[in-house]
Amino acid sequence: MPLLGFGVYQNYTTKVSVLEAFQAGYRHIDTAQAYKNESGVGEAVRESGLKREEVFVTTKCINKTHGYDRTLKGVDESLRRFGLDYIDLFLIHDPLSGPELRLATWKALLDARNQGKIRSVGVSNYNIRHLKEIAAAGLEMPEVNQIELHPFCQQKAIVEFCRKQSIIVQAYSPLVRSKPGLIDRPEISGIAQKHNREHAQILIRWSLQKQLVPLPKSASSARISSNTNVYDFVLDDHDMASLDALDQGLPGAVTWASTLMESE
Repeated sequence: MPLLGFGVYQNYTTKVSVLEAFQAGYRHIDTAQAYKNESGVGEAVRESGLKREEVFVTTKCINKTHGYDRTLKGVDESLRRFGLDYIDLFLIHDPLSGPELRLATWKALLDARNQGKIRSVGVSNYNIRHLKEIAAAGLEMPEVNQIELHPFCQQKAIVEFCRKQSIIVQAYSPLVRSKPGLIDRPEISGIAQKHNREHAQILIRWSLQKQLVPLPKSASSARISSNTNVYDFVLDDHDMASLDALDQGLPGAVTWASTLMESE
């Protein structure tokens, strides 16, 4: 799995953007059934000229489609929309369907993987108790947990638990775009000026140095390209400490945190 992924949530020019992402060097595309753009991703993969094995494609099933049979049907439908023979990574999009359906969905994904339709399986927006639920059922643990992560929402307890369980942590919303103003905080501006870099590049570099897998998204050709230029500089200890100090804890999460705190 490439360490830098390209997210296509709310991307309404998916094929064009993914082709631009491939040209910029991305080889990891993150979508979901709920995004309704799997077909655009598949078209881009086929038109890119890249070999299938050079591209890593992720999708997800959301809670309203959970359940063993519905999940297996959903895997087949995603494959049809993509026009691909297999999916590299299939995630449970969220844990909001309750314990019984969560586990049934997980079993279905494991079976789909064993059938060769999926190469690897994981979860998204899972908290520690949701991961422990899988272990308590005696099932194989996820290979990936995709959660919101950036300097303002570091979810340290979940990240630490995942690392102890050898679960790769992917970071969505790494650029905190959904909270205007945060990316322009003086702490980030100062580091960006110091390294002569864009603010977004600083945040992506922070994720990489935290050994996370960031999934920045953009429909801008310029930003798609600039977000990949993060491998020729390093944030020093002072930079990292300054960014670490911005953490607001779990309540800083944009999308799921408050709901997940209450979910069964």
